Amino acid sequence: MTIPQIKSLYTDGACSGNPGPGGWGAVVCFADGKCHELGGADPQTTNNRMEMQAAVAALEFFANSGQTEPVTVYTDSEYVKNGITKWIQGWKNKGWKTSTGKDVVNQDLWHLLDKLNSRQIKWEHVRGHSGDFYNDRCDEIARSFSHNLTPELQQQKPTVGETQASSFVSAATPPLGSENTIVSEETDATGNKTIESYVITSDLPISNSTMMDSTADTLENLPREVRVQDLRNLIETLHIADEVATKGYLITSSELADLMDVNASAVTSRGDNWVWRNWVVSRVRREGNQILWQLERIDHVSTTD
Repeated sequence: MTIPQIKSLYTDGACSGNPGPGGWGAVVCFADGKCHELGGADPQTTNNRMEMQAAVAALEFFANSGQTEPVTVYTDSEYVKNGITKWIQGWKNKGWKTSTGKDVVNQDLWHLLDKLNSRQIKWEHVRGHSGDFYNDRCDEIARSFSHNLTPELQQQKPTVGETQASSFVSAATPPLGSENTIVSEETDATGNKTIESYVITSDLPISNSTMMDSTADTLENLPREVRVQDLRNLIETLHIADEVATKGYLITSSELADLMDVNASAVTSRGDNWVWRNWVVSRVRREGNQILWQLERIDHVSTTD
């Protein structure tokens, strides 16, 4: 089967609790405007591992395509982008040790990414939840898998006895007249299960926005026990935030991002003072390369009429 030229790869990971059940998603964008979606899950993992797994899957797809033209990988994880472009050579020189002498975390996936990376690959950071269509789509896929759901993925349509680029499902108009069909189930190089691949087909054309709305509806209809566990995780997070505020602790951007379950860039891009749930978040000072933040309960903040 001939694969059209790959123009770009988008990747994202998610974790329901960190650590906890995780999912990853990737979108392969072709030069002809069509796309191919990938996704999978891990029952117990971390957000960083899912971010990395998405990148591994996307690069494996690219490597298997045999393409020699360059491609751009877009990730909203600064951990992945900086790790593969800046930090990895230093880790290798130190025998996979950090600057403090500790073992590098997630070495298995870093080895895979290092093996799959090449001069053909250009890495770009995209801000998460900023309206980038394909990044948002990767997030939808990853979050669905992290909640033990299997979203409908736009994927390669199998053809028998015929080689053609048009065997790829269009991003805008899936083929008509048949039901969703499971076409494969695999285990990747890290031992994680790659969730069943689906061909998106229906009696009516389905747009990307319609499919994303459908996925969002499915997330809202999670089983009660899953929703209750998510609520417990949220309450634990809020208790931690309240303790940070009560004790007057200062936390870094990355620590605050972990608390809020967002990317660090989503913290630093909000300015010096803003509100998150029950707290006013204020930028206090910079220590070296770290920005320190303070949380204060809204009902404790003095106001004037």
